[in-house]
Amino acid sequence: MLSRSGSTESKQAGLLGTALKLALVAGFLFLTGGPAVIAQFDDTSNARFWLQERERMQRQKAAPVVVQRPTHLIRRAAPRKGFAVEVPAPAVDQTPQPVLDANGQAVIGPDGQPVMATPAPVVAAQPVVPSKPAEPTFFVAVLGDNIGQLLAQGLQESFADKPEISILRRARENTGLVRDDYFDWLKASRDLLNGQQKISAAVMMIGSNDRQALRENNASLEPRSPRWKQIYASRVEAISALFKEKNVPLIWVGMPVMKNDRLSADLVDFNEIYRESAENAGAKYIDVWDAFVDDRGQFSLYGPDVNGQTAKLRTGDGVHFTKQGARKLAHFVEIDLRRIYDDAAPQAAPAIAALPSANQPQTAPPVTPTPVSPGAAPLQTAAPAAAPVPAIPVRPAAGPVLQLTAPATSPGGVLATRSKTPAAPSESQRLVERVLVQGAPPEPRPGRADDFNWPRL
Repeated sequence: MLSRSGSTESKQAGLLGTALKLALVAGFLFLTGGPAVIAQFDDTSNARFWLQERERMQRQKAAPVVVQRPTHLIRRAAPRKGFAVEVPAPAVDQTPQPVLDANGQAVIGPDGQPVMATPAPVVAAQPVVPSKPAEPTFFVAVLGDNIGQLLAQGLQESFADKPEISILRRARENTGLVRDDYFDWLKASRDLLNGQQKISAAVMMIGSNDRQALRENNASLEPRSPRWKQIYASRVEAISALFKEKNVPLIWVGMPVMKNDRLSADLVDFNEIYRESAENAGAKYIDVWDAFVDDRGQFSLYGPDVNGQTAKLRTGDGVHFTKQGARKLAHFVEIDLRRIYDDAAPQAAPAIAALPSANQPQTAPPVTPTPVSPGAAPLQTAAPAAAPVPAIPVRPAAGPVLQLTAPATSPGGVLATRSKTPAAPSESQRLVERVLVQGAPPEPRPGRADDFNWPRL
């Protein structure tokens, strides 16, 4: 009985202690205002942050919603073409000034007053109107496949300084000369030449998608087989003949080196077909193979650009060109296009009249007498026409080549005389003809910097 009563008393004491604790907590909460109030003054608690966030969300719901548009989507009004710029007239002093004589003294009039100069009238300044850009007059159509499109982009950048030349991008992706059932370039060229768009010159660069079988009737011809090459060359000649018939200069650009060795080997045969077939039909062929290889003749992603700086010219797939590579590719075509443009431009009339021949007598032009009315003063006789200005002789491309170490006379001491039989051109004359007239680089010599056949160590 004693143990049971002792346990009962201990339980009652525990309950009484728990109730006392709860009462103390309730009293503390009543006096302090609860955790929310404590959190407002406790910097280490996160409750204050969430209370402020709840108040901010409530203010946003009460405020009107304003939609902010991105600034890059806002279209601003562009200035109108041909607008006039008002230039304010400069201030001009309109106060009359006295007239000064040679000694700097004021000129006195009959009335004893200085003679005043009348100020010049003020002319209103004319508005400055910007000049209109030149309209294109020379149109170049660029045809071909994916690489032909990159060539067109490079040509547009090349002729950015000449608005008279317009580059027409007529290339099509994933096309070639083999699958004429997918896209017929012979028909597309005929439609281009017979269309309303004026074509002054054309550029063709195609072949990267032509490494596939060619169908003839029901037979399938393997790439680079004899019959395959014959049909492929006939299509190149047919396209080139269309432009020659319309008197439109055509430039056929060969394929560049590729990263894949098998693809490069096939494109070498393609370039031979382009060279022979295009030139037979009157087109100009341009080889760009060596412009995108390294010193070993292999494919390289990097190389010198048009400014001579090392840049990435090809993309990672080993087929296409970067922006710098497309600009360099267009550089080789740009030279011939500028020459065609200069030849097609109207030539100005010569300012110097041609001299009459030695056997033709020089006669003065007839002079028509002018009637003179009675009583009028006699007219003076017109001066004779001036003699024609002699024509300026054409300057040669290079003057005579003189060797500084050569003797002044022949080995025998006798002055050299002209031989009756023309002598063979010397090495220096051939060098002048090659470099200054033909525009070709000099032939490399063993051991010189331009000789790339040095043996490797």
